Parts: sequence; structure tokens; C-alpha cells
Amino acid sequence: MMKAIAVSVGTGPRIRLQSGAWLDLLDPEACEFTIEDIAHGLAHTCRYAGQADGFFSVAEHSLLVSAVCIGHELPALLHDATEAFIGDVTRPLKQLLPEYRQIERTLERAILARFGIEEMPAEVKEADLSVLAAEQAQVMPEGTDFWAAEAGIPPAPVVVERLTPQDAKRRFLERYRELAASAI
Repeated sequence: MMKAIAVSVGTGPRIRLQSGAWLDLLDPEACEFTIEDIAHGLAHTCRYAGQADGFFSVAEHSLLVSAVCIGHELPALLHDATEAFIGDVTRPLKQLLPEYRQIERTLERAILARFGIEEMPAEVKEADLSVLAAEQAQVMPEGTDFWAAEAGIPPAPVVVERLTPQDAKRRFLERYRELAASAI
């Protein structure tokens, strides 16, 4: 009996999603990925290359950014959605992988278009950095957040809860549905 694999190169480099859809990394617009696929992937992806003092998901991080980025809550919730499909690659490694960055940009455009977002607002990046400073002070070794003080970035008033993947996924989907309903 042949086992199914989660990676395929039938039409391009593809991965199988939780929903059963295939995501072609070179043609993500053609995929029927869902918000549930994104929530599932982010909830099971650990921030900081797993080097935090406990499990801390990208989904929880996205919830924190969405909570502090008033006026741009939905784009903030989805700002790291690409990581649901390609993982949370650390910034230093991304700098060494220009092709990865292009794949990430292509995937981000497809995700934003799917959810009716024209472009990522600059305010989301500001909120992301502020949340990053707060997170690092809470889940990383002491002094990891030195860069924030040097750059004049105040830590956001957030508390990392270290949600389980199941709770992070549930809360991410609840937040998405709340924001999608208010946009109607």
C-alpha cells in the first residue's frame, strides 16, 4: 500500500493543507485555501524558531497585533498569514534567502486578495514591532528586547498567554469572524 505524501511537485512545488486543498507555492492564487487553513497552520507554528521559554504560536502573536492595531485589525490579524504555509523563518535567515522572500511576497498578495485587503498598511508594521518588543520581554531571555529601546519602540501593552494550538486556532477564527462580520 502506498502512503500519501504531504508534498507534491505535480504542477509546481505544492503542499497539502488541512482542508485537503493543494497549495502551489508558485501559483497560490489558484488554491482554494481557507481561513481555517491559515488559523490551523499559524496555531501550530512556534514563534522565535521555537526558542521562547515555552510554546508561543504565530496565531497568538497575530491576535496580539490585531488587538493593538486599531483601525487595521483585519490586515493585522493576517499580517503573518504566509507563515501558515511556509513557516516562521527567522529574519536573519530570510535575509540570506532572496528567493524565499519572493515566494513570501507572492503568497502574501494571494492571501490579501482572498480576504479583500489591497495592501498591508504601514500601521501594521508599527504594531508588529511594538508587540515584538513586548513579546521578547516576556518569552525570551533577558535583554533580547534591547533593540526596541535603542530604536525608540515602546512595548505594546499586551500579555502573552502561551495559548495551546487548539485555543489559538479557536481564538484566531473567532477574531476573524468578528472582524469579517463588522466589515459587512
